[in-house]
Amino acid sequence: MTSATNTFLDHLQTQRSQYRYKLPSRPDAGRFIDQLMRLLFPVTQDCRSISQHVEETYQNLHEQLVCLLYPLEKNLTNSPEIVSERFFDQLPIIYDGLLFDAHAIADNDPAAVGIEEVVAVYPGFYAIAVYRIAHALLKQNVPLLPRMLTEYAHGQTGIDIHPGAQIGQSFFIDHGTGVVIGETTVIGNNVKIYQGVTLGATHVAKSMAQKKRHPTIENNVVIYANATILGGHTVVGHDSVIGGNVWLTSSVEAHSLVFNQHQTDVRLRSLESAEPINFVI
Repeated sequence: MTSATNTFLDHLQTQRSQYRYKLPSRPDAGRFIDQLMRLLFPVTQDCRSISQHVEETYQNLHEQLVCLLYPLEKNLTNSPEIVSERFFDQLPIIYDGLLFDAHAIADNDPAAVGIEEVVAVYPGFYAIAVYRIAHALLKQNVPLLPRMLTEYAHGQTGIDIHPGAQIGQSFFIDHGTGVVIGETTVIGNNVKIYQGVTLGATHVAKSMAQKKRHPTIENNVVIYANATILGGHTVVGHDSVIGGNVWLTSSVEAHSLVFNQHQTDVRLRSLESAEPINFVI
């Protein structure tokens, strides 16, 4: 090796001790999530799967979580074993919440043929499920791993939900691609959002890190495709409907209907006309 290579390798070796956190591997985090989902909702089967007793799978997942937490041990409030034990103690509550989400999708989407389809193939349900798992870990002050889990779901589904968001029961993301839900977002019960919705911040300065930067969405709100709702002081009142492509940075009262005023002008031309077709949207 050349002296330049040796110098570079020495730099990398020195740098290893300078990182604030050590992290588990992303593939391990992804495997944990997918195996946990299979435990909770055993509606799919691999072509070459070998059946395991549910208690054996449960114990294996417990050990996997401990393994994922070990690199973060110095930054945990409790030991990896205690954190894992407390997480799995909460699993029945998480599971019940996910059933509410699954039924909300199955009951409200005309295209859904049943709960099995929702939990097996719907990206919205998968992203919500991973969020609820990650959120439970975040509430135990686990650093970084919750974000790693939701970013894994982001890569799988195109739906970006920060684990710090607070989301109520029966949450429904329809289609889902391009949805972004920021860290300090608060969402009530029975909320439905469509693809491309952003619940974001008006300012991205680092000084805002500990402040509420994202909106509050109250109960029974519907937000249609590509709507953008920004700001920590923005509240969408309960039972409101936010139309597609709306840009909203101020609060609206309960039972509001918010939509864009636009005009669509379609002109047809004859084959002899040289004038181009004019679409104004």
